[in-house]
Amino acid sequence: MLGLAGLSAVTTTTASAKSYATAGAYTALADKSQNVTVTGTNAIYSKPGTVKGAKVVASKKTVAKLAASKKSNDTFYAYGTKTTNRGSVYYKIVTMNKKYRGYVYVGKTAGTFTAGIKAAETTTAATTPARTTGYYLKDASKHTLWTAPKNTDIHAKKVSLYGASKTDPFTVDKAATKTKEGSLYYHVTDSKDSSISGWIYAGKGYDATITDNTKQDLGGLSLNISDSAATSDNSVKIVYRANGAQVGTATWITAATTTKAGQTVADQDNANAANVKLADYITNNKPTGYALASGVDASTLVKAATYGNTVYVDVVAAATSKIQLTADNVDNTASTTANAVAGVLSNGAKLSASDLTATLSAKGIAALSGDKGTVIGNNLTTISQGFTKDTAVGDSNKAASVSGTKNYYAANGDVYHYVFTFDPTHFNTDNRSATYGDTLKASFKAVLTSGPATTASSNSSWIA
Repeated sequence: MLGLAGLSAVTTTTASAKSYATAGAYTALADKSQNVTVTGTNAIYSKPGTVKGAKVVASKKTVAKLAASKKSNDTFYAYGTKTTNRGSVYYKIVTMNKKYRGYVYVGKTAGTFTAGIKAAETTTAATTPARTTGYYLKDASKHTLWTAPKNTDIHAKKVSLYGASKTDPFTVDKAATKTKEGSLYYHVTDSKDSSISGWIYAGKGYDATITDNTKQDLGGLSLNISDSAATSDNSVKIVYRANGAQVGTATWITAATTTKAGQTVADQDNANAANVKLADYITNNKPTGYALASGVDASTLVKAATYGNTVYVDVVAAATSKIQLTADNVDNTASTTANAVAGVLSNGAKLSASDLTATLSAKGIAALSGDKGTVIGNNLTTISQGFTKDTAVGDSNKAASVSGTKNYYAANGDVYHYVFTFDPTHFNTDNRSATYGDTLKASFKAVLTSGPATTASSNSSWIA
């Protein structure tokens, strides 16, 4: 039975006409899922618009706004029809949020829309995430399960979570986006009780490239068991400060149930619901763009931390430098042995992104980050060594060479490529005044070499 209660009060005006039509009997639509959108060309009336007593429920101006809306609650559900003695067909429609309900003219043929409304798909199938298991409900009071994504089906309702625990893992078996907003929903099932299943807002969805699960944007879902509500008996507030000014906060909540305000956290060595201890939580939840200040040790801070109180953590702005690869010593001698080679580099040219892909070691990458504005100094050597031969193999000062990936052709058809050799001496000199956040210059000698390009480095000891 269709529920018609809850219609919001709407200001109405009487439709005027010199003569009135009469409407035939009301016919309920057989299709119980006929979702439509308005075209914006016809107003909505309390009765078929040409019938005596019909009042405007939504004017053409209002309907035009509803037609352009990017909100699913402004989608309509068509559930009945009437035809006047003049052959005009009207459909009875209602918005998903029940705000607007009434009759709209759709044309002269029942079952065919030539005006007023058009059929709509309220959801679009999306790709199921690479990870389908191990999801948890984050906060059912904000995002809960629905029998259909909210406002995409007039009959959608919240799913009862009676019997479900916050420790219950859920499995994803389908994904869909709401056509109006484009927001993503996952269909999930409680792995411990298959009777509990439904659709839930999934934020940006699972991203397999993000290794820190706390950074995933999953809407109402989490890859970690949600913490309990924070109280003075189970939580510690963390305030991050830079130069004395607050730049971020976080709250750690123990999973233990027997702690009391004033107790020292270290006495019980508890963890939160995600099994993260306070020291690690402090380190993992630093504000974006900041690092712990020199001399700050999270383990030391925790020794004095008590439930119900605040831990103050000094941080500094951090920055990561980028490296610009440059060929500032180009040897095109090989091109003189044959016809001129087309497209060869000129001295001082920047490397083509399609030609050289230089690999920096993990240690070198780590050395690119530090306190914003601080001179990189000795870390330049560490970065430089990330471009040189692996010390486990032998000479760490020997410059590494790598073949380019682009072919150059001579007029006679001969093929050439460049071999690039890193210059560690110039690297340290060119960047001696660079600070973290600056773009560093990495010089390479480029030697034109006979033969086709290869994506494999000529130095097999390069570290990925």
